[in-house]
Amino acid sequence: MASLTITAHRGFPQGPFSPVGGICAALALAAIPLAAVLAQSSAPFSIAETGSSFAALQLAVNAIGNGSGTIVIAPGTYRQCAVQTAGSISYRAAEPGSVIFDSVTCEGKAALVLRGRDASVSGIVFRGMAVPDFNGAGIRLERGNLTVAQSWFTDSQQGILSGDDQNGRIVIDTSTFSGLGTCEGAGGCAHSVYVGDYGHLRVTRSRFEKGRGGHYVKARAARVDIASSSFDDSAGQHTNYMIDLPAGATGRITDNWFVQGQSKENYSAFIAIGAEDRLHDSDGLEIAGNDARLAPSVRRSTVFVADWSGAQLAIGANTLGTGLKAFERR
Repeated sequence: MASLTITAHRGFPQGPFSPVGGICAALALAAIPLAAVLAQSSAPFSIAETGSSFAALQLAVNAIGNGSGTIVIAPGTYRQCAVQTAGSISYRAAEPGSVIFDSVTCEGKAALVLRGRDASVSGIVFRGMAVPDFNGAGIRLERGNLTVAQSWFTDSQQGILSGDDQNGRIVIDTSTFSGLGTCEGAGGCAHSVYVGDYGHLRVTRSRFEKGRGGHYVKARAARVDIASSSFDDSAGQHTNYMIDLPAGATGRITDNWFVQGQSKENYSAFIAIGAEDRLHDSDGLEIAGNDARLAPSVRRSTVFVADWSGAQLAIGANTLGTGLKAFERR
């Protein structure tokens, strides 16, 4: 497997498994000695709170049921998947980056299919997810809250795909999305991250690269906060927008780094607002402090922010390279 690294940009962490702040602190279980949990059994999936261990991830999920618990996963490559239908579950690699879920999906959807109250995922690699409808994902979130930290999604049709939950919140921090997306399916494109009509999407300190179609982040959430992340499209193939908010949104897109590559299905904008409908008000959406440019070999003109919503966007100072127009109303 290729080395799991994030190229540092403007203060980004040096890798997807760097220490993170409050999000990972919430995921940590410092009071539970990890070595003691794993030593109780050779079964790779252990429930930290009880010490019970299981040979299959689904059995550990079933044991927690409608309760709350943390599944600590021993290092290894697993051709398994699981469906969470209830409860609040944390899926945590014993050693960040040492746990790989490879190629196996549940319900023809994803390695983790989540429709409980809450879920959190930390330190896990998802790779090779593909299904017949071209929406194979590392994580399929159907309802509830989700926190993802220090995780890696690679060489799949999709990284994270969600349904609709207007009361739900999705947080993604210090994670990498690489070699994702496709427009092969009859139903439209898959993307690195595709979020439905959620209440709030927050993406911080993460890296998006080497897209294989679709958008890097497409979100119909009412509020989005995308900050301190990098969107490196220089090695992308047949990609579209880097951030697409097709139904409008409030929030902020700040302090990110963008490079648009040569191979584009649509190179007309880096960020698109309200291109499909106006489900959400976009007044006050802040777009500032970003650095955006074309890859050195690219010779064309394009637009940093394209807006179909007609909203009063709060576009502040952004550093734009040659060939970029700051804003265009469409």
